[in-house]
Amino acid sequence: MSFFLSDWPWAYLGTLKYALYGPLVAKAVHTNLYGGNEADNWCFHILLLTFLRYVIYQLWATYSNMYCLSAKYKICKKDAEFDQMDREWDWDNFLLLQAFMATAAHHFLPFFRDMPAWNAGGFIFFAILHMGPAEALYYWAHRAFHKDILFQRYHSLHHAAIVLQPQTAGTATFLEHIGLTIIMAVPMVGASWMGGASMGMIYLYCLLFDFLRYMGHSNVEIVPETIFRWLPPLKYLIYTPSYHTLHHTEMDTNFCLFMPLYDYLGKTINSKSWDLHRSMSAGQVEEVPDYVFLAHIVDVLSSLHVRFLLRGFCSTPFATWWFLLPLWPVVIPFALAMWVWAKPFVNTGHRLKGRLHQTWIVPRFGFQYFIPFAQEGINNLIQDAILSADKMGVKVISLAALNKNEALNGGGTLFVKRLPNLRVRVVHGNTLTAAVILNELNPAVKEVFLTGATSKLGRAIALYLCKKRIRVMMLTCSEERFKSIQSEAPPEFQNFLVQVTKYQVAQNCKYTMPRRCVHACHAGGILHSLEGWDHHEVGAIDVNKIDMVWEAALKHGFKPMK
Repeated sequence: MSFFLSDWPWAYLGTLKYALYGPLVAKAVHTNLYGGNEADNWCFHILLLTFLRYVIYQLWATYSNMYCLSAKYKICKKDAEFDQMDREWDWDNFLLLQAFMATAAHHFLPFFRDMPAWNAGGFIFFAILHMGPAEALYYWAHRAFHKDILFQRYHSLHHAAIVLQPQTAGTATFLEHIGLTIIMAVPMVGASWMGGASMGMIYLYCLLFDFLRYMGHSNVEIVPETIFRWLPPLKYLIYTPSYHTLHHTEMDTNFCLFMPLYDYLGKTINSKSWDLHRSMSAGQVEEVPDYVFLAHIVDVLSSLHVRFLLRGFCSTPFATWWFLLPLWPVVIPFALAMWVWAKPFVNTGHRLKGRLHQTWIVPRFGFQYFIPFAQEGINNLIQDAILSADKMGVKVISLAALNKNEALNGGGTLFVKRLPNLRVRVVHGNTLTAAVILNELNPAVKEVFLTGATSKLGRAIALYLCKKRIRVMMLTCSEERFKSIQSEAPPEFQNFLVQVTKYQVAQNCKYTMPRRCVHACHAGGILHSLEGWDHHEVGAIDVNKIDMVWEAALKHGFKPMK
């Protein structure tokens, strides 16, 4: 149900809302390229400032979601769910609103025009007006929005977030952001009225405002405890991420914008604030994961589908969107740099049945796995990751995609032979992949046509089906490989395996997955960890374990995607 000014006017436009910047772009182009006349070149500055505000957001989003950098200082160890990502999809609505409100103020307020590029004395005006009226207005307005009706109809949207993210800072109703924009305007318009404003101070104030807002919602404690010991008065002047996180968990405390002084004066300070900050800023002992999924980068565009780059986009199944194409050239230098310097790193972490699971990335693109001189280096990176996992006490490490390529390392066999004393179990997870394929077959089927018939999966499927007296037409041009597999079947079932050399239809595999779904080999590695199996799962698939793995998967609630 919508209420007065709760919905955004352009909500129905979707991504077309960005077309609303069109008049500002047109005016800026006309002024700068065609000799148009506009005081302060205002539209250009508004667009540039908006771009820089997006940059500030992206820096915070990247840092807070870069697991390898921020995990030690995470305040809430949970991860944002998909429904939160959907709810916060339009977090940047306020930037569009503020661009137009600022342009309106510039048009209708004569004293808000023709500002100098810089006026150092104006800093005093900005500081006084922010620390006084702006902070006080926000504090009392914020407390008002926590009253029953206003909270239920408006502010509950912002507090729906379980885990704070930088985009949570911008997720609020239209009415709330009108109020916040007016509060932000107090120092800028007030300083301009008193003759102390400048374009430089407007840039600085807006960017610093956003920086602190995103910091408070980053879920990472970045403010060192030592600064409050060296300068105790600072605890009245600047909040911290843990301070604001307490407001989201205990909502009747810590209402301030940036200055805890107002919570002290209003007696709404949370007594846990500084103890929590002290413990969070010291860093947490990093938990050892039970399970690691060792993946690699697939291709250039899919490399952008990671949490620390495009958080909202990453929450949807991968697709090639138009806005990714201009970023393609940007990725290339990073790919080359990773080839030279990068080591495997932690990309994500999440919990399943109370156990920590992590995804580590081998910093190599898919095409590099087929470059002969690069393969030894890739195997060394995989081995380094396995040794790191073993040293940490990880129980299972699962090799994903080309990291278990038969031509590269024999499906992981190379590492088990090189490192005979491993405590961590190395698995490829393909036993469950085979089980899923086999259990998707119609029970009444008597004949199947098998492509990839001499691959690791093809071999296992063919041997399993022939024992069920199902005729398997194995597509392969290699009689030698066909005979080798046929010889593994018991003599009485060998005639159920038939070599064929032609096919009419082939279909490419997709590597993208819907939400809350993983590939069967990924699930196979998880299953290895949940079951506590102590064997390595490398090389050829053990046909005799297919049924056991399938039954274990069903027991743990895994279901094939229909």
